[in-house]
Amino acid sequence: MDRAGLARTAGLLLVAFVATFALLVGGGALVGRLGAAAPRATPPPAGPSPGGPVSAPPSAITATPPVALDPRASDAPSVVLTGAGDIADCTRPGASKTADLLGRESGWFFTVGDNAYENGSSADYANCYAPTWGRYRDRTILPAPGNHDWQTKDAAGYRAYFGDRAAPAGVTWYSIDVGTWHVVVLDSDCEAVGGCDDASPQGRWLAADLRSHLAHCTLAIWHHPLFSSGQHGNTKSVKPFWEQLYAARAELVINGHDHDYERFAPQDPDGKEQRPGGIREIVVGTGGSELRGFSRSQANTEFRMSGQWGVLRLTLHPLNYDWEFVPTDGSIADSGSTPCR
Repeated sequence: MDRAGLARTAGLLLVAFVATFALLVGGGALVGRLGAAAPRATPPPAGPSPGGPVSAPPSAITATPPVALDPRASDAPSVVLTGAGDIADCTRPGASKTADLLGRESGWFFTVGDNAYENGSSADYANCYAPTWGRYRDRTILPAPGNHDWQTKDAAGYRAYFGDRAAPAGVTWYSIDVGTWHVVVLDSDCEAVGGCDDASPQGRWLAADLRSHLAHCTLAIWHHPLFSSGQHGNTKSVKPFWEQLYAARAELVINGHDHDYERFAPQDPDGKEQRPGGIREIVVGTGGSELRGFSRSQANTEFRMSGQWGVLRLTLHPLNYDWEFVPTDGSIADSGSTPCR
């Protein structure tokens, strides 16, 4: 090959080398730019809290209306409340069985009075309640007293065990907002607390509380039922509670005292069925103490069960509520749903 041919070949090789180098450098830069622009992986959003579908931890559930939520909004949170009354009796296994049910529940817990037998003393709470339902004391945001709790002077055992939750304002009645619901806990041991009528301290407080809270749905919890087919029967002294709650368009009343389960149709305070507009009452004195049968049949009773320990599960939605009675075998013995009025 002559010198001219060699020069052309060298030139071509030099051009090829330069082109290849440029491609390598440019491609690397391009890859770097693509890598910088690519979206980075982000951790998945956190799932629901272990406590279940609740709106806030107990420390955030207060008597202040939930201003951040529209009570009529379909996407507002639902809240699960589970509980019963007439609970811990050291001579029976019932409280241990119903406590095992609570251990499988989400949400928060309530009691409906007569929490620790026989006298609601600190010893009764320590020996009978603490090993059973007391395993969930941190989740029991709605305790209520009963007549056995008052067999200890000033309900001192009950107050000491539940602390500020039992008497946040120094008295054994209070209210809090749970989700979009307003929940009122009353003390139906009327003689012990100065009465349950409208002129009593509790009656005046209830009137003021209902005026100041405008939640669409209202639940009330106390021990003695106005209507009951059980051994004790009707407790007329709590009718003023019903009259005030009815006037305020409350939805639901939960009671204990009779050691059975009974659900009534919505009624007015005189016991007349009223759909819509009445208050539904559910008696759930099945938390673990001695079980008893029915001695009568009151008007408007819709479902009754005796001889079974169990708990009542309430799911409080923004515009309605569901109820389920769960005996200790884990079945659902009674259930339904009702819109708020």
